[in-house]
Amino acid sequence: MPNMSMTKNPMPMQDALTRSKNFNEVTYGYSEETALLEAERCLNCKNPLCVSGCPVNISIPEFISRIKEKDYNGAYEVISKSSALPAVCGRVCPQESQCEAKCVRGIKGEPVGIGRLERFVADYHNNLNIDVKKPVSNGHKVAVVGSGPSGLTCAGDLAKKGYEVSIYEALHKAGGVLVYGIPEFRLPKSIVQKEVDNLIALGVTINTNVIIGKTLTVDELLEEYEAVYIGSGAGLPSFMGIPGESLNGVYSANEFLTRSNLMKAYKDNPETPIMKGGNVAVVGGGNVAMDAARTALRLGAKHVYIIYRRSMEELPARKEEVEHAIEEGIDFKLLNNPVEIIAYNNQDDPKDPKNGYVKGIRCIKMELGEPDENGRRRPVEIAGSEFEMDVDCVIMAIGTTPNPLIKSTTEGLEVTRKGGIIVDESGKTSKDRVYAGGDAVTGAATVISAMGAGKIAAKSIDEYLNN
Repeated sequence: MPNMSMTKNPMPMQDALTRSKNFNEVTYGYSEETALLEAERCLNCKNPLCVSGCPVNISIPEFISRIKEKDYNGAYEVISKSSALPAVCGRVCPQESQCEAKCVRGIKGEPVGIGRLERFVADYHNNLNIDVKKPVSNGHKVAVVGSGPSGLTCAGDLAKKGYEVSIYEALHKAGGVLVYGIPEFRLPKSIVQKEVDNLIALGVTINTNVIIGKTLTVDELLEEYEAVYIGSGAGLPSFMGIPGESLNGVYSANEFLTRSNLMKAYKDNPETPIMKGGNVAVVGGGNVAMDAARTALRLGAKHVYIIYRRSMEELPARKEEVEHAIEEGIDFKLLNNPVEIIAYNNQDDPKDPKNGYVKGIRCIKMELGEPDENGRRRPVEIAGSEFEMDVDCVIMAIGTTPNPLIKSTTEGLEVTRKGGIIVDESGKTSKDRVYAGGDAVTGAATVISAMGAGKIAAKSIDEYLNN
């Protein structure tokens, strides 16, 4: 008999006060007993709508059925047919707006905890340290630019078919946004490294500290490889263009998170320090804004504010991340928008070391007007409502765009006005033998959508090289 409980089994986690002071993973994951209870909530629908909500089309009822049978490795095999990064996706995918949003159990209660079950299966498998078998080479060579979720997925799918795949990563560590963007407390770096090690075991070669467009060009890669996949992400930060954005103490969220996550700026006497302590304002309302705010808190900030120009209903971040941030004490300043970052300026002492640093932020209150082209109500300034907040650090988390370096050094590669690489439905670009996907095409999006693009391109490359 199925478990007809209307609610998901709760996820065990650190209490808010404790976790706000450390970088350990917030949630502990399901035990075997809890996973079995949650799996029994799945009705094994004949027409599983949940699968249609998954960008990589994991056979969800099938892997959950394996859990019910306590065949956890079998469940992992089902998931890994579609996903190269199950332990990652089980932690950071927005299941509530994808697979779980389609679950019929969600009509009259809470949907099945699909993401939590995926994480349980992946962690169970990874803890067994099962050797990965390297496929026999088919003689074809493919280059992948970028080692984020899109590049890793494309490389993994091709490697399983016997392709000799080489990944080129600009930073000194593989993983892309999974290591530089997502904090340890949401996605432990050991989890990412395990997924990378699995790809290496499949025969994938990873070349770090190689900037495509500087160290090598796409055209040079095409001289050695039969096809190239560009999954370089969207690492160029956006700013508002308001006065004071060049002050000391103003960061893009990308820089702030990279310094903390990848460069270990949270340690004593780091080589790449960031500001710690004081009052911090994070501008934006997406997942990156939540990550930056919660990281600042763990680095010792006295008070952390989220400044967002719409209301809580329009906040684009995952509900779970918002709830965790509120529990940890993040202060949400909604329906407000910055108009100026104020500088510390001691006119009596031009040599005051605080001169040129952030002293505060001036905001204006907003109200919601008519819906915009995306259906969200457009924020409108309320005249005469400006006010100031005392802050020592401002983090801009208002989005990113693809870096123009690859486009500017690759002849014949067409891009959109915003710099995204133009591709057809197969992931093929305007340049022969070059494919692209993920944030390099769409701009900043989700991990799982980037993985979906990597799968599509891998399939297209395989068909092209075998035709």
